[in-house]
Amino acid sequence: MIFHGYFRSSAAWRCRIAFNLKGLSYEFRPVHLRRKEQRAEAYLALNPQGLVPALEVDGKVLTQSLAIIEWLDETQAGARLLPDAPFARAEVRAFAQMIAADMHPLQNLRVLAALEGRYGADQAEKNTWCALWLRPGLEACEALAAAQTHGGAFTFGDAPGLADICLIPQLASADRFGVDITDLRRLAEIRAACEALEAFASAAPDGQPDAE
Repeated sequence: MIFHGYFRSSAAWRCRIAFNLKGLSYEFRPVHLRRKEQRAEAYLALNPQGLVPALEVDGKVLTQSLAIIEWLDETQAGARLLPDAPFARAEVRAFAQMIAADMHPLQNLRVLAALEGRYGADQAEKNTWCALWLRPGLEACEALAAAQTHGGAFTFGDAPGLADICLIPQLASADRFGVDITDLRRLAEIRAACEALEAFASAAPDGQPDAE
């Protein structure tokens, strides 16, 4: 498996956590987003959307982090990342999509670059923009997580899964953009439980080969 990503990409971060939880190794090929390597002809031939991550496997290419993670869970041995029961599986997917589909895209590098290039937004204005979307989204995640009655350390049980994989990079993004989330206590508990695991700790951006 050849994995194309960028150390600071939340989507690539999710995949790294999933690889680690499954105990899988891969060949890493960095794609530097700020140098616009994702717009290079060779990479666009691989992923026409010009985003990371992308996973090459068996002569085929998978894109989009949630699709990659679900494929890993369906085809590879190791820890299960989604539950088997259909309703529970849908609950986990919904939580993950709240982050990956509704929150993360609005803080994406290309969106922030457009805010700066088209409208002259400085970093403070970008932070305000991100807080506008991240804070309500994480409040909803807090409510859903706090409503669980399983008693486990993670979002949906005793073991980490897709919801936690998506949550941890998003909480780091909130920190990065100065969003106050100190009152979201259940999310803080889940974060502590995840970050105590090597699978999460070794996936963090600062520990990646392309980290700056």
